[in-house]
Amino acid sequence: QVQLVESGGGLVQPGGSLRLSCAASGFTLDYYAIGWFRQAPGKEREGVSCISSSDGSTYYADSVKDRFTISRDNDKNTAYLQMNRLKPEDTAIYYCAAKYYRGSRDPGEYDYWGQGTQVTVSS
Repeated sequence: QVQLVESGGGLVQPGGSLRLSCAASGFTLDYYAIGWFRQAPGKEREGVSCISSSDGSTYYADSVKDRFTISRDNDKNTAYLQMNRLKPEDTAIYYCAAKYYRGSRDPGEYDYWGQGTQVTVSS
């Protein structure tokens, strides 16, 4: 059974850090790009970051550039999103998703999705 499971969310103060994990099972991540998306209440799902399988190229939304870092460990079949200098506007449910080969900012292109993990940034 193909599955993506996110973990690592929680409550953090502004300026703090969290590392989200996305563990894959039922398939190998080696040939899959990983995307991280988030959705805040009343807002559309937005692309945060993605990493391709082919060359490891990455994309970051302007709102998270220089604060978030996406990575992958194919040996562990897991991807990560390191989030630093968190802001209240980063509060959302964060989802990881997988698609074959090359990353994309378009959530419609992804084949597999996790259930999401809540990130709340508040003092």
